[in-house]
Amino acid sequence: MNIYADHAATTKTSRAAIDAMVDCMENCYGNPSSLYSVGQQAKTALENAREKVAKILNCDPKEITFTSGGSEADNQAIRSAAYLGAKKGKKHIISTAFEHHAVLHTLKKLEQEGFTVTLLDVHKEGIVSAKEVADAIREDTALVTVMYANNEIGTIQPIAEIGKICRERGVLFHTDAVQAIGHISVDVQRDAVDMLSLSAHKFHGPKGVGVLYARKGILLTNLIEGGAQERGKRAGTENVPGIVGMTAALEEAAKHLEEHRKHLIPLRNRLISGLSKIEYSELNGDPENRLPGNVNFCFEGIEGESLLLLLDDLGIQASSGSACTSGSLDPSHVLLAIGRLHEVAHGSLRLSLGEDITEEEIDYIIESVRSVVERLRAMSPFWRDLINGKRPHVFKQYQTQLLQ
Repeated sequence: MNIYADHAATTKTSRAAIDAMVDCMENCYGNPSSLYSVGQQAKTALENAREKVAKILNCDPKEITFTSGGSEADNQAIRSAAYLGAKKGKKHIISTAFEHHAVLHTLKKLEQEGFTVTLLDVHKEGIVSAKEVADAIREDTALVTVMYANNEIGTIQPIAEIGKICRERGVLFHTDAVQAIGHISVDVQRDAVDMLSLSAHKFHGPKGVGVLYARKGILLTNLIEGGAQERGKRAGTENVPGIVGMTAALEEAAKHLEEHRKHLIPLRNRLISGLSKIEYSELNGDPENRLPGNVNFCFEGIEGESLLLLLDDLGIQASSGSACTSGSLDPSHVLLAIGRLHEVAHGSLRLSLGEDITEEEIDYIIESVRSVVERLRAMSPFWRDLINGKRPHVFKQYQTQLLQ
């Protein structure tokens, strides 16, 4: 059996996206900035895609800028809001401790430029409180940036509540919606979002293409200088085939959103229930308020890397966290942010399910994880110390700390 369970890292490009891209490469190969007919065909394809994306997000097509992906969109959104605020003497930014590194690293750069950043707690459940956002807003706050859904533990944030607060207080609000788009309902008007980032390859589109939504009136700061493409805000010949492929994938995801949600949630809960029966294991993040296909566990007494390699031998592809930090030896900053100790943060497993997952495959994953965890613990001197009482069990200790 072969099960790909790392859809939060990337997804297989859909047939609809591939067909749309091939057709575009064959028939719309011109430069959309050219005035002759082949160029104008590409321009038409580009603008049709812009209109379709805008319709799904519920915004004006002129508010859509095509980018190379979520990281670029995050960078441009955050820098734009920061520099707009600085012009008014506002150099304070609010975010959370478990944002994607595309956000956190951008904020660190801005701190070096004299901005002040407040990172809010996300608590054991992995959810930031809208009230805490409201309490953190100051007279000099230029921006609030909170991800729509976390990329590691899948918890969904109260975006509409935060958006309303920011709108009432006159503070720009950006959300990194890379993990949310294509999996849960997102509406920039309903959610009172000023800027939003998304990436095609998270919902069966091609890699290397994404979107930045920026509400009318927000002056974007250019990251790439050159030509006048994307209304002068993102220089470089547009990746028309990639944009068209992304749009096809996004339309398909939006069409089947509720169908996929109803299919995935019971299977996700079945997986959570099965893995919870493994001794000294715990789910990371809120059990209900999470993405339909996300399951993230910590297992005491093992190393996540060994778990992943042995699961791969059994035909299960998973991860221990964000693919962007897979080469790091440090424990997940997301797990540390929800209070996990280093000892167990290293023993994490993220399973992000695809829409075609079956009950039989869920049961195979449960049994495989159970088997591998037992095998790794049997070889671990650290685990022997735990069961012999030479070391305290971290999870028991952790639960006791929460009750105090």
